[in-house]
Amino acid sequence: MFIREWRGRAKQSQATRYPEYFRKEVVAQLRSAPGFQGGYLSQREVGDQVEFLVLTRWKSMEAIRQFTGSVAEHAVIDPGAMATLVAYDQTVRHYEVLEDMHGAG
Repeated sequence: MFIREWRGRAKQSQATRYPEYFRKEVVAQLRSAPGFQGGYLSQREVGDQVEFLVLTRWKSMEAIRQFTGSVAEHAVIDPGAMATLVAYDQTVRHYEVLEDMHGAG
C-alpha cells in the first residue's frame, strides 16, 4: 500500500470552500479510481491561512499512475479545487506503508 500526500492553502475567510468542494466533487472521483483505498482530509491554521493536508491510500504505485497519468508525482487538481485555494502543491509525495495500525476502538 502507498500513501499519497498533498497540501493546499486557503484564506481564513474562505476556509470552508475547499472542504465543501472536496466532499462534493473530489471524493467521488477518488472512490471511482481503481486501487483507491481511502484517505483523510485534515486542516490546520497557519497564520492568516488554513492549510489542508490530503492523504490518500492506494493499493500500488501502478494504481496511482492510472489515476495521475505517467508522472505519479504530478498533483491532480481540477479548476474547481484551484478556485478555492490561494496556494497548493504542484507535486505530491508518496510513501510505501510498512505497518498499518488501527486503534482499539
